[in-house]
Amino acid sequence: MRKITHAFAALATAAAAVMAFTGPADAKAADWAGCPDGAVCIYPQNQNPAVRPTHIFWSYGSHNLSNQFGNHWVLNNQTGGATAALCTGYNGAGCGGRIAADHGVYADLTPINSVTLYRP
Repeated sequence: MRKITHAFAALATAAAAVMAFTGPADAKAADWAGCPDGAVCIYPQNQNPAVRPTHIFWSYGSHNLSNQFGNHWVLNNQTGGATAALCTGYNGAGCGGRIAADHGVYADLTPINSVTLYRP
């Protein structure tokens, strides 16, 4: 019985040491101003600093916008070098310069009708 107790104590000590060095198994990815890791987010008009997004886009391709006027933060929190662009036309037509991953722009969305997410 003593051998089992010692073996259990050794196992518990080893498990505690592994947990101490590796940290939580489900460490969360880094959100940026409420924008989840891997997403592109648009924030409410004149919300400065950006706190809570009103639009969160996950999939590559174009996403049409409506009723977005004035200045908004647009944050590209995608990973792996994926980019995004603001476009004056619907369905990704007339896109401007690309927003690099881990970058954001404070832009007037009045002329913007879609946002496009590009694969790296």
